[in-house]
Amino acid sequence: MSQVPAVSLDELMAEVAALIVEALNLDVQPQDVKPDDPLYGEGLGLDSIDMLEISLVISKHYGFQLRSDNENNEKIYASLRALSTHVASQRTQ
Repeated sequence: MSQVPAVSLDELMAEVAALIVEALNLDVQPQDVKPDDPLYGEGLGLDSIDMLEISLVISKHYGFQLRSDNENNEKIYASLRALSTHVASQRTQ
């Protein structure tokens, strides 16, 4: 089993922001995604289809499943920081 690369939360947030911007073709730069702004609704203004798209990209890139029926989704997707923290704790690649 390969080691998960050790990266800081700041580096991971930058990586996750870039994935989100690229996957959703957003009109913002990854560095402009504020760590604590909401991803859903206000903030980035994403909708449920966008969130599904994000979960697919994250799952593929980091090797773990983000499930739509997870009772913690509201917390997981609350912000870039929350999502990146979850990725850091779950990632397998």
